[in-house]
Amino acid sequence: MKAIAMLVLATSALACFAVQAQYVKGNDAVERTAAGVKVTTPPVPASVSKVCEPSAKCYAGAWRMVETEAGLQECTEPFARKGSCRTSTYGKQKLSRVWVVKRGSEWQQCQFPDLASKCTPLFARPPANLPADAMQ
Repeated sequence: MKAIAMLVLATSALACFAVQAQYVKGNDAVERTAAGVKVTTPPVPASVSKVCEPSAKCYAGAWRMVETEAGLQECTEPFARKGSCRTSTYGKQKLSRVWVVKRGSEWQQCQFPDLASKCTPLFARPPANLPADAMQ
């Protein structure tokens, strides 16, 4: 009986961790108020035109994890334009990921869902904008 109780407790703890890890604490792009949640996404530069769909074979990089009005999404780009994202598989499938966050007025790409992890400016010139992805 004690072993079952420990198993239930461990399972509950893991479930809580997975739910908490579904967002980046301190992400200024997500504004939680009594009225609900307001989410902003990075502005799309004029030089970006065609959307690469998640199911297409036009994308080979790390998935961009972006908070959207629909919740956490895996996107082929940091701007989360319509058609570029799919529902998050974080916690279910290990993939190369980068987390798109807003810190103050600056958009960044972070290695993990943690602002203390390695983050690079989204709109800096290469190579300063190259993100450090990780299998997660």
